[in-house]
Amino acid sequence: MSLPDAASLEAFSLAELRDVVGRLVGEVRRLHSDNASLQARVDAQQVTMTALRAENQALRDEVARLKGLPPRPPSRPSGMEQATQPGAADKDARCPKSPRGVKRDRDAVTAEIVVKVPVPAGSRFKGYEDILVRDLRLSAEVIRYRRERWLLPSGETVLADLPTGIVGSFGPELRRFVLALHAQGQVTTERLTALLNGIGVEISKRQVVRLLAEPLDDFVAEDQDVLRAGLATARWITVDDTAARHARKDGFTTQVGDDRFTVFRTGASKSREAFLSLLRAGHTDYVVNAAALEYMRGHGLSGQVIALLDAHPAKLFADAPAWAAHLARLGIGTLAVTPDPVQIATQGALWGAICHHGLLIPDAASGAAGTVIVSDGAGQFRVGLHALCWVHAERLVHKLVPATPEQRQAVEVTRALIWWLYADLKAWTRDPCPRRAAALRARFDRIFKRRTDYATLDRLLARLHRRKHELLRVLQHPEIPLHTNGSENDIRACVTKRKISGGTMSTAGRTARDVLLGLMKTCSKLKVSFYRYLGDRLHVPGAVSIPPLPDLVRQAAAPA
Repeated sequence: MSLPDAASLEAFSLAELRDVVGRLVGEVRRLHSDNASLQARVDAQQVTMTALRAENQALRDEVARLKGLPPRPPSRPSGMEQATQPGAADKDARCPKSPRGVKRDRDAVTAEIVVKVPVPAGSRFKGYEDILVRDLRLSAEVIRYRRERWLLPSGETVLADLPTGIVGSFGPELRRFVLALHAQGQVTTERLTALLNGIGVEISKRQVVRLLAEPLDDFVAEDQDVLRAGLATARWITVDDTAARHARKDGFTTQVGDDRFTVFRTGASKSREAFLSLLRAGHTDYVVNAAALEYMRGHGLSGQVIALLDAHPAKLFADAPAWAAHLARLGIGTLAVTPDPVQIATQGALWGAICHHGLLIPDAASGAAGTVIVSDGAGQFRVGLHALCWVHAERLVHKLVPATPEQRQAVEVTRALIWWLYADLKAWTRDPCPRRAAALRARFDRIFKRRTDYATLDRLLARLHRRKHELLRVLQHPEIPLHTNGSENDIRACVTKRKISGGTMSTAGRTARDVLLGLMKTCSKLKVSFYRYLGDRLHVPGAVSIPPLPDLVRQAAAPA
């Protein structure tokens, strides 16, 4: 449509102006209709693209499964935890931190060198300008130990002992270097061997593997004691697991810890029985006590079976064969009922052993374990006082794939409501109040009982509402975290190790990996240098003394 220019409009009559305006209105309406049609086509294309992305990802997952590859990583984090940190809104407005400088090094000077400069005659000396330079000296040493031999009058030969810490023909300083680089630096054995040979140490890959894997008896014992000390004093623990290959078979590495300690254990199964066995912290017994019987009742075990176990005088069994023989004598294994009586009775006896040894702080009222176990909701971890990770719960909403603008709006509104509730829960933990706790419970009901036009979202909200007591466990225990980020950060070391070094082949190698990674993480949480810790435990001459880690874990326990 051709329109007159602005100058010619002055000569138009009223009728002609009305005609021009009418044509302009018609053109606007046409453009509006075209735009609506275009928007409809764009929405349809977005729906198609969303469906194609979901189908493409499903095909990728299927290809990965057929190839035996690990599953795809979780979706990109939603950012709820970071966005709800105190002061997150004005984080960018804060003043930048000043550089740290070299203040810490001023008292650690090991050598002083005066650098001279040629000057002409008649110059005046004005003192020195100091600069602290950090350097590292790596050199290979071959030490000959001449051990005295004496022949006693009785005919017996006496040989002088070697200094503590020497393994085979390698000294403790070399072994510390190898363990630190492999466990903390994630250096493979091939590269570690090449590095040592480049420095001047004649060593083979097989010898490096031996230094890494054995003997580690003292480290294994201390790691076990760390687990026992941690579980006996922890008011809460977070748990997680990840895939792990061992002896060319699929397995699982489970992490247990809090803000003071971390322990890793790798096994062939991630069942609840395996998790309860881990929580026994090295004990092998099975105990039928009040806690065990209560566990069996809570998991639907037949009253007849519970009565048999309760009436029998034998309550403590040394190991798995003794427990299996006891179940066989009572005829429990022959019962074809649901749930499996052997499975539930075994889990109950494991739980009884945990409470019997004082692992997981006992609840003053019931005598059962009162330590809260925070997890991502996996079934094997849902024992005792269980709390559900809010980040994983919100991630379920974040991962939804809406197909229409209305569904996208419903997801965005729901996520905003969850974020606000999460921020208020974090604020409540800093200043608990029973009245505000009741208000938070009411808000939880309003959010997760909402109904939208998005059926998938409604089903997810209803499912999360059924786990209200686990998501709001913090209102009874303000000290617990609202997420399992600590466990995910810890277990990332195992994932990195798996990506770099693959799996393990020998039992000694698997134990060495779990123990050293766990002790490294524990040292980090206790603000202890892992390198200095290795030096003390390996008896490196002049090493700084490090107290036993279990003692430090107990000392760092939060007051009840």
